[in-house]
Amino acid sequence: MSTTVRHPGEPALTALGLPAPEPEPADSSPHTFPDGGRWRTEVPSCEGPEALAVVLEESARLDVPLHRISQGSGIWMLTDAEITEMVEACAAHRVELCLFTGPRGTWDTGAATRTESGGAGLRARGHSALAGCVEDAVRATELGVRCLLVADEGVLWTLHRARATGVLPAEVTLKVSALVGPVNPASYAVHERLGADSLNVPSDLAPGHLTEIRRVSAAPLDLYIEAPDDLGGYVRMYELAELIRRGAPLYLKFGLAKAPGVYPSGRHLRETVLQTARERVRRGRLALDLLARHGADGGMSPLGSRLPGALHRFPHDAERSRPSQRTANVQSCEGN
Repeated sequence: MSTTVRHPGEPALTALGLPAPEPEPADSSPHTFPDGGRWRTEVPSCEGPEALAVVLEESARLDVPLHRISQGSGIWMLTDAEITEMVEACAAHRVELCLFTGPRGTWDTGAATRTESGGAGLRARGHSALAGCVEDAVRATELGVRCLLVADEGVLWTLHRARATGVLPAEVTLKVSALVGPVNPASYAVHERLGADSLNVPSDLAPGHLTEIRRVSAAPLDLYIEAPDDLGGYVRMYELAELIRRGAPLYLKFGLAKAPGVYPSGRHLRETVLQTARERVRRGRLALDLLARHGADGGMSPLGSRLPGALHRFPHDAERSRPSQRTANVQSCEGN
């Protein structure tokens, strides 16, 4: 593994009198995952057991280390048998499985999401949608899922309280969707305090924005290195080393631009789901190769790691302890 990080094109550009500016040390994130790593990997849009099998097969073939696999269609789009199969496969490969909770506003009957303003977006509309998300969370965790993806601040706070009171297992982690991700340091800190253990941010945030976030929060950050078209279609592979330097602890998400949408997924989209799942892993190999060529491939968390570390929470009646206490409890649960 390389030990000296270089800028893309550095030798050639330096010879031509066009050297890159030296990075400012103050811009580097001082934070890491609790295992000491600065980055982890994630393959999103893994829609069911068959797609998961393809991802695991390709990751072994291409030697792409995986920390997390996430699904976007929702828990309610999977049978108990399918969820159980995914849980067992991920456990066998020491990969975290993250499933999306419940109804979303963009699929609801409200017309505002079809307007130019987008209305309330993916947020859960009314008590019934909130209840559906909670139902999904309880069902999934009873089947062994230990990471839940959320797209609503109220759902996040509710599931965090459910976790704190024992309604959900203490070791469950909550991940904020890229479709509602925070875009400034204050909103990032608020989501952390509402219970987020991992937060997607929009994939167009500049490196300086990540530095601003890291000055107020150490909560793990999720970022599409290649974003799907509905999130902008950005491809940021050549920024990888700088994104890690500024944004650690960071999940590198291997998305896919110029690909058809597959949410909600099903048998009618089978070939698209499987082919795009396979290509996402290949994109991950390309990203990791680039990191290695630039000498920036060090600092990956050990495989099997999933905990976020000590985080800050808003106090509530069910939980008045300091942030570090819950982390200690979760680490104890994970070790059992």
